[in-house]
Amino acid sequence: MRVLIADDEPMIRAGVRAVLATDPGIEVVAEAADGHEAVELVRAHRPHVAVLDVRMPRTNGIEAAAEIRRTLPATGVVMLTTFGEDDYILRALGCGTAGFLIKSGEPEELVAGVRAVADGAAYLSPKVAARVVAHLASTGAGALAGRRAAARERVAGLTPREREVLSHLGGGLSNGQIARRLHLVEGTVKAHVSSVLARLGVDNRAAAAVVAHEAGILPPPPAEQR
Repeated sequence: MRVLIADDEPMIRAGVRAVLATDPGIEVVAEAADGHEAVELVRAHRPHVAVLDVRMPRTNGIEAAAEIRRTLPATGVVMLTTFGEDDYILRALGCGTAGFLIKSGEPEELVAGVRAVADGAAYLSPKVAARVVAHLASTGAGALAGRRAAARERVAGLTPREREVLSHLGGGLSNGQIARRLHLVEGTVKAHVSSVLARLGVDNRAAAAVVAHEAGILPPPPAEQR
């Protein structure tokens, strides 16, 4: 799995590289110090995943993510954020960013997030999902109760199977993982995911995951844990 890292702080890049190096299946193929360089290096190296800091000189992470998703959609984007960057998280949702991680989170989350996005899944750190919902509730987008009610109303239009798939999207699972959990063919899961996105009126899996969290839909534990 080929990964690009972009952050204007060399120490942060070194830390991210060191964490990813703990997984023998991940290879860091390039590092960038700003968003503009990140886009150029993605074009040159075609990584499976680009891990981008939000705040970078010249071109920030949001703008870089939008350009990567527009011109190189095969590369998934994971955004590194801090607790003070809620507005950036919301903007990133609209440009196709599939992963959101807190810089102060557990190292294992970084590896899990990169792997999930490479597999075509969305990965929302639980802390990020909670911040998104709380931020939407406090910035004129409606009270939290109102947003939860609206999310539940949108989810009510889904079939039982689609709601089940949505719950697993909220848990950050890939199509293959969902297929194994639900004992379905992966192509069937892909069709359900496309239908869920269309019915909810969202553009990507990360946005669908936020709706799942707002509606309080949580994936059931694996069978062996029940």
